[in-house]
Amino acid sequence: MNAGQTYAFLTPIGPMTAEEKASALTSLMPGGTPGAGEAPTPLLRETEKQLLEYFSGKRREFSLPLAPLGTPWQRRVWDALLTIPYGETRSYREIARLVGNPKAARAVGLANNRNSILIVIPCHRVIGADGSLVGYGSGLPIKERLLALEGALPQRKTPQNRR
Repeated sequence: MNAGQTYAFLTPIGPMTAEEKASALTSLMPGGTPGAGEAPTPLLRETEKQLLEYFSGKRREFSLPLAPLGTPWQRRVWDALLTIPYGETRSYREIARLVGNPKAARAVGLANNRNSILIVIPCHRVIGADGSLVGYGSGLPIKERLLALEGALPQRKTPQNRR
């Protein structure tokens, strides 16, 4: 398989690297060295623009051609994630039901973990059935920050609000 073109840029959560293959975004992951490498393609530049608009609160939906690499099951889960609106969350169980396998919450979690197009395919919007922040490949502090940006951070469970 041919490697695609990559482009690294800075965001409020640190550097991110986007990858394009065949005119579609195939990866958006933390890391990379901004300014290194070739000039970005128009799609990679647009990815950066839309992501920075998201972080500044000006964008709630992305309009980028996506081609995530995964199994048919993973792609079904990722398609379901794309239906979660900005500012809302769903549980792993709810996503399992949505993809037609209500007992597959753990498999949904595994597919979530394999999502290579972070933020755009909003795996950060999936939380535990009890509202807890569980699992995020880039770390729970980033998941918490993304949900806070969207106004979707679940209320923390404390002795006062567990009743």
